[in-house]
Amino acid sequence: MSKPEAESSAETALIVGASRGLGCAIAAEFLKRGWHVIGTVRGHERTQLHDLASEAEGRLSIETLDIKSEDQIAALRARLAGMRIDLLFVNAGTTTRDPVAQIDTVTDAEFLDVMHTNALSPMRVIEALQDLVPDTGLIGAMSSGQGSIGNNEQGMREAYRASKAALNMLLRSFAARERENPRPMALIAPGWIRTDLGGDKAPLTIEETVPMIVDVLIAKRDRPGIEYLDRFGETVPW
Repeated sequence: MSKPEAESSAETALIVGASRGLGCAIAAEFLKRGWHVIGTVRGHERTQLHDLASEAEGRLSIETLDIKSEDQIAALRARLAGMRIDLLFVNAGTTTRDPVAQIDTVTDAEFLDVMHTNALSPMRVIEALQDLVPDTGLIGAMSSGQGSIGNNEQGMREAYRASKAALNMLLRSFAARERENPRPMALIAPGWIRTDLGGDKAPLTIEETVPMIVDVLIAKRDRPGIEYLDRFGETVPW
């Protein structure tokens, strides 16, 4: 069950990739709990996040960021200078034109785009913004159960699986640098959810899943170190 209102109205969550779908719903859930939220969108068109901001009574601010642009990441870091981010969560995901394509049929351009969007870019954002997150704050990213090597017994979605496994490895390597003084970090495997990426055959809805994800993120702040967790807060095999 979702926790009642807010841990603290002074806390700030930065949700990277919040224009619609899961990212926007996560932003909305933190607002319900009394947090201040900064959400990023990629372009300049009106999005679901803008609609949410119009009802947020000043507690939601919107920043423009294409996470594949190093210049835009640097510019966002400069705009946020001096801020305290209590929770940084990078929500990014794309896949190939044919999501179930075998790896030998995926073009170079598709493979590079999936890896760039799902693995390299989230880590560039985290590297750039990490110093805004205090030792008691949380750094997290949206992974997938399909990023688990240990659980992969069915195959399929090979490029997407590889990109999320790469993200898991990169954030775990990032965490290893802090092993002497670890702070909370989380990779989230939310389950198969009805979004543009998940498709309309997915069994889970955003409405039932997002409060659980936010519960897991908030609870994880009390446990230093990195964990790979599902929406129930259970450990996912690496």
